[in-house]
Amino acid sequence: MITTDNITTVRQLRWADPSASWGLVPTMGYLHEGHLALIRRAQEDNEYTAVTIYVNPTQFAPTEDLSTYPRDLERDLTLLREAGVHLVFTPSDQLMYPPDFQTAVSVTKLSQKLEGHTRPTHFAGVALVVTKLFNIIQPTRAYFGQKDYQQTVVLRQLVRDLNFNLELIVCPTVREPDGLALSSRNKYLQGEERTAALVLSHSLAAVKLAIEAGERDAHHLRQLVQDKIKAEPLAQLDYVSVADATTLHELTDLDRPSGSSQIVVSLAVFIGGRTRLIDNILI
Repeated sequence: MITTDNITTVRQLRWADPSASWGLVPTMGYLHEGHLALIRRAQEDNEYTAVTIYVNPTQFAPTEDLSTYPRDLERDLTLLREAGVHLVFTPSDQLMYPPDFQTAVSVTKLSQKLEGHTRPTHFAGVALVVTKLFNIIQPTRAYFGQKDYQQTVVLRQLVRDLNFNLELIVCPTVREPDGLALSSRNKYLQGEERTAALVLSHSLAAVKLAIEAGERDAHHLRQLVQDKIKAEPLAQLDYVSVADATTLHELTDLDRPSGSSQIVVSLAVFIGGRTRLIDNILI
């Protein structure tokens, strides 16, 4: 495994064999089984696998957890070495955003909904850093998790709009045995907060059951989630969405034709007043 913070080194390795396929797994580090699942999929599909570790400052608002975001590079590198990754790119802020950096990347409409309503600058930062990573590494395929569902929709649009020569692959959310979606921010959960966090997956399961039982009123489904979250003292709902899985347009009646054969039910919840978690299901 080669670890580098040098763009020239990355490109030399990437193009040593121009015919070889490369899979890219972008991460912010503090790796968990969800990241490793993406890596395994990348290894199945490609001859070589690259992982990036970079806590990107442009996707954090001033009030968010950039300074406290969990980091453990040595542990991450050990996991990646054991996983058989070929290349790890660990750029610095100075390399990614040198003095007088001026360029912005924005996926406008899709970035304004859901997470974008609460975090209006977030997806501009994501789009910018992913554009840079795609350009630096030029992978054959790039892998992202369904847990960040809106991010995957935004990035699919980015790939189409900017004509990136790669395939974007979305892999299923990986969960703890009790249903909690894996996230680096789960580290923040203390004591009873860990149990309280299960309200996200329990709420989504209740929606799925309601739909299977015949419920088609999206307002009723959103209300179901609101009631579930309200019943958990340590939880505070940020948003709940029942939307078309392709356009992210909010739905009113699940039986009405929409742009996609699937809906996505997603939510964001503060646990203990500090830790913000997201989750979703596709139906």
